[in-house]
Amino acid sequence: MGGAVSAGEDNDELIDNLKEAQYIRTELVEQAFRAVDRADYYLEEFKENAYKDLAWKHGNIHLSAPCIYSEVMEALDLQPGLSFLNLGSGTGYLSSMVGLILGPFGVNHGVELHSDVTEYAKQKLDFFIRTSESFDKFDFCEPSFVTGNCLEISPDRSQYDRVYCGAGVQKEHEDYMKGLLKVGGILVMPLEEKLTKITRTGPSAWETKKILAVSFAPLIQPCHSEPGKSRLVQLPPLAVRSLQDLARIAIRGTIKKVIHQETVNKAGNGLKNTPKFKRRRVRRRRMETIVFLDKEVFASRVSNPSDDTSCEDLEEDRREEEVKTPSETKPDPPVNFLREKVLSLPLPDPLKYYLLYYRENNRVISSQNTVCVHSWENV
Repeated sequence: MGGAVSAGEDNDELIDNLKEAQYIRTELVEQAFRAVDRADYYLEEFKENAYKDLAWKHGNIHLSAPCIYSEVMEALDLQPGLSFLNLGSGTGYLSSMVGLILGPFGVNHGVELHSDVTEYAKQKLDFFIRTSESFDKFDFCEPSFVTGNCLEISPDRSQYDRVYCGAGVQKEHEDYMKGLLKVGGILVMPLEEKLTKITRTGPSAWETKKILAVSFAPLIQPCHSEPGKSRLVQLPPLAVRSLQDLARIAIRGTIKKVIHQETVNKAGNGLKNTPKFKRRRVRRRRMETIVFLDKEVFASRVSNPSDDTSCEDLEEDRREEEVKTPSETKPDPPVNFLREKVLSLPLPDPLKYYLLYYRENNRVISSQNTVCVHSWENV
């Protein structure tokens, strides 16, 4: 699946292409896609394909095409504070994007069939939390992953506001999937070769919408080769945040508001933002036609005069070079204002590190400071 849009040179250009093709249509979804770099979820040797609109599979690891994830995210109609269940959670790429929208008071659970993929997803999640600048720009609902067959979820489980299944659902399992959903909730899944959106409008009332034709590998049926052994999947418990964690969320939120107000005040004083990095302009290429006649080969260039804008393009490039400034040729490195503000507070270092979630790219935390932090947490 995939190939609906052109490949990008980086994550932002891929998102630009998805927006232009109307796969990404809302600001929340766009922000989530830009905040999570798709290449971070690839194995190193395959990263050159990360920004192509193609599915990727290596062993048990699998990523759907970006255009599919875009349609899924739009169809889920995500809002802060909702609960989300990802069936076939894979690398955790989708769950991480969803977590950026759900915020700190949402629920974000995933079920993955293969234990090696669950471990891979946990490693990628840890890397995202430790190193991504997006972690400090958003209030994140951290995903929790468990291993098991999603068709064997324990019957005493909770229901969810949003459910996505990343494998083809057979018709006989449609009601099972619907049973995972709260009234008012949305289920998105491949059903009978169509990506389908089902909204639960009442205890036994549903609205169904076919989104687009897709081709997904089918759900793997449960294997009962060991009679008497329980294989029920226990979903993560609905955790209640501690007062300490709630205080951290509130403090970080207050600091973000202060930063935002300072930015607004600077803008009001006539200070201009740093110019954005100017992207390379993409031009249509003229088609070359090769004609074979018997044993002779004739090559001719076919072009439409109305498409031939090479002279105009060269002139525009020349004008751009004349007015180009250093800030346009190379973007300034991003500044993490939240981190800078926290590190400037008159607080003990261990408390600063706690507010920053001990993230790797803040500062090197000595073992002595780490001990202090842990002892503070246990108070």
